[in-house]
Amino acid sequence: MASRTAKDAGNKGKWLKIVLSSPPELVDALSNFVTELGAEGVYQEENKIQSSGDFPGAASKESVNAYLPFDVRLETRVSSLKSYLESLSQIFPELDAPELATEIITDPDWGEQWKKYFKPLRVSRGIVIKPTWERYTPQGRDTVIEIDPGMAFGTGQHASTRMCLEALETLILTHRFPEPLNVLDVGTGTGILGIACAKLGAERVLCVDIDPKATEIAMENIIINSVGDRVSVTQEEISTLKDTYNLIVANLTAKLLIKLKKTLTSLLRPGGYLILSGIIDQNQSDIEAHFFREPLKLLSSLSEKEWVCYVLKKETNQP
Repeated sequence: MASRTAKDAGNKGKWLKIVLSSPPELVDALSNFVTELGAEGVYQEENKIQSSGDFPGAASKESVNAYLPFDVRLETRVSSLKSYLESLSQIFPELDAPELATEIITDPDWGEQWKKYFKPLRVSRGIVIKPTWERYTPQGRDTVIEIDPGMAFGTGQHASTRMCLEALETLILTHRFPEPLNVLDVGTGTGILGIACAKLGAERVLCVDIDPKATEIAMENIIINSVGDRVSVTQEEISTLKDTYNLIVANLTAKLLIKLKKTLTSLLRPGGYLILSGIIDQNQSDIEAHFFREPLKLLSSLSEKEWVCYVLKKETNQP
């Protein structure tokens, strides 16, 4: 124990700066991933290429900059990031692979200074995400989700998450459900979507993720938002679930969504709704080919930048 204490003391005030150079199509996904890893002070930059004239050319790459604290999780977080970069290269072989550069910096005050950049963020008509240290007075019937720094704040800034929140808000507040709303959040990450469902009126929410770190973080956020009586978290594959749900939200990659299509459909009750997000526009046709067929039908879609979100309904006359 003494050696760990000495090591931690030696790393006090140290941060690992991460710079990810990537094609523009991947920067949102990378920003979202490093934020969910626990990075702080995440921001994006365009890398302008000098043209033959006096003016810079269009950006062929952009940079995602982030800071990871030197703690017991650092090695695991960096390993997870490298694995994620490898998976992106496999999913998008036509794009240049993201490049990772790191630098150790020392700033004892950085852990507090970066907080000033994070303010309450309205992510849909009635949903606001705010860091716990900021004050916010709800307007009208605002649903406020509180997130702690370094754990989950920032996920609402990602287009795929914002569209999920907008779709959830519309479904839960405007559609009549014939029975108590039972929700499944697949690949919950920080738990923000499951928390939103509970605050919007769902009676039961199950957040599922195969990553033990994600389930730990999701549980912390559930406690912060006082929805533990309605929201639970489990670390397992959804193929092992026995219950069925009248609303399922899955914010994943197109490849994972297609792989899980049969299971997602079987877990959805007749007349239930399925929200699919995390889909980049170049994968739309693959998703549509697999999901736009009986017993599912398209109810609506949302798009932002290069991201797409679909809301599907399971026909009541189908098994």
